[in-house]
Amino acid sequence: MTFFKNIDTVLIAGLPALLLCGCVSMGALSEGDPNDYKHRLMTEIDGGVGVSASALSPGESKTAFGVPLADKGIQPVWIEVENNEAQTYWLMSIGMDPNYFTPTEAADTFNRKRDGSTNRELEQRFRDQAFVNPIVPGATVSGFIFTNLDEGVKMIEVDLVGNDTLKTISFLTHIPEFRADYIDKLASIDATLSKQDPVNFTNDAEFRAALEALPCCVTNKKGTRDGDPLNLIIVGGSEDAFPALVRRGWHPTEATYVGSVKKMINSVISGERYRYSPVSPLYLYGRPQDLALQKARDNIHQRNHLRLWRSPMYYHGKEVWVGQISRDIGTRLTIHSPYLTTHKIDPDVDEALMFLVQDLAYSQHLSKIGFAKGVGEAPREAPRQNLTTDPYFTTGTRGVLIFDEHPTSLVDIELLPWEGRKGGMIDAALNHGTP
Repeated sequence: MTFFKNIDTVLIAGLPALLLCGCVSMGALSEGDPNDYKHRLMTEIDGGVGVSASALSPGESKTAFGVPLADKGIQPVWIEVENNEAQTYWLMSIGMDPNYFTPTEAADTFNRKRDGSTNRELEQRFRDQAFVNPIVPGATVSGFIFTNLDEGVKMIEVDLVGNDTLKTISFLTHIPEFRADYIDKLASIDATLSKQDPVNFTNDAEFRAALEALPCCVTNKKGTRDGDPLNLIIVGGSEDAFPALVRRGWHPTEATYVGSVKKMINSVISGERYRYSPVSPLYLYGRPQDLALQKARDNIHQRNHLRLWRSPMYYHGKEVWVGQISRDIGTRLTIHSPYLTTHKIDPDVDEALMFLVQDLAYSQHLSKIGFAKGVGEAPREAPRQNLTTDPYFTTGTRGVLIFDEHPTSLVDIELLPWEGRKGGMIDAALNHGTP
């Protein structure tokens, strides 16, 4: 099942289909139900313990608590644990969010009166709905953990500690009310791919040759001008690659509409970062990117972002995504963008790729790393330009990141014997440098 088909199921049926592993149980969505988040519950069973989880949207959290928690950057996550084992378990809130809010703290953000008094009723409401340890044998415990706000998608990590026992359960959940830029593309992308004959590569040499035969770069809409280099291949989907990206803090980009434009303006004025800032369309296969993700830094001017296109290729049955990654280091005016502004990229695009390789090596789901030709060398002394005339230089290779749903430690990642195998790009990637 493809990532987009999963998301399509979420959007049409109102049910999350992005579970990493395990058994899923979900109820039917009731129109206008104030507890919609409970109808999106995702459930996994590990031994005699069942865990259900759901992350609330801004509207749902306001309905549940009577105050706009999202405005304060707080997101309640509903957790229910059914313990049918003979030992007691404790849920580790810090494993879900190292900077989680206590119920009293969350209530206090709305509880400050001019006379210094507090609303005890509001505080009690938060305390009554919070998850409270322990989960003793035969018990079912449910309640909220107050985490920091995520929009679009959220990784929910549930760590349950017992006597010499640790159960770790992960969910990749969809959060309503977020206008991701890929939403309107779902039907057309699936229709386009269904008309193509997919190729499933099981031979590494043939797969490498196919990757090297890809176009060097993205293009403009008409396909008449080359832009940023296609320097990234991601092999995987909703079971492995996308959970790894979300776990490492990569967020979906918001569609360009009045609301997101206002957020961008406010971010520029305030100097604060905008984790879901829209990106401009670039083209491959005659269409704009199918999915864009970004990892925000200190402010809107600085971010790492990538664009991805589903290809008709598979590698050992896994989806193959072709992409472009670069690092934004500033903003400037330009006549080459319909918005008259653009992000300035770091001209060392190989360094942006190395950042991603290093970042995802820590995700525990990156199983293989390789590099293939196909971009074409652009030396520092004679750089190429992207579509907004920013110069860039590159050794001309594209990174190939292959994911697996089973955890892989940093030292066990396989290094494919392709380009730059010894003392080159792979060693540079894992040793925090560029070749």
